[in-house]
Order: sequence, then C-alpha cells, then structure tokens
Amino acid sequence: MTTSEQIRVLCVRSGISLSELARRIEQTPQNFTAKLRRNTVTQEELLQIAKVLHVTYEQYFMLPNGDKIK
Repeated sequence: MTTSEQIRVLCVRSGISLSELARRIEQTPQNFTAKLRRNTVTQEELLQIAKVLHVTYEQYFMLPNGDKIK
C-alpha cells in the first residue's frame, strides 16, 4: 500500500475528508490532492498529519537483530 493510499484509509477511518485534512495541515485541497496523486508527501507532512489526527507515525528500518534505524 502506498503512502497516499494509507493517508486515504486514515481519513476514512478518522471520519475526515481529504480537503479538511489539507486545511488542517495548512495546505490547499488542490495542492494536497496533487501531492497524493504524485505520491510526493514529505516526511514533515506525514508528521503534521499524524499530529492533527492524533495518531502515531513511525518510519524506520528494522535490522535482522531487531534494532531500528529511524
């Protein structure tokens, strides 16, 4: 599942439209929708999304020994 697809699912599960999410992260709905279409949402934007939706966002690599590289 792409990041854009994950954001769309998160919106559905949170009961919020993509347009409202865009406004909450201080972007225009048109700009945000274009980023989703191109799958070019930045790490900073992902952190903003997590904050406004009160969810946790984690991105890391997991080594075979269990260590995480964030």
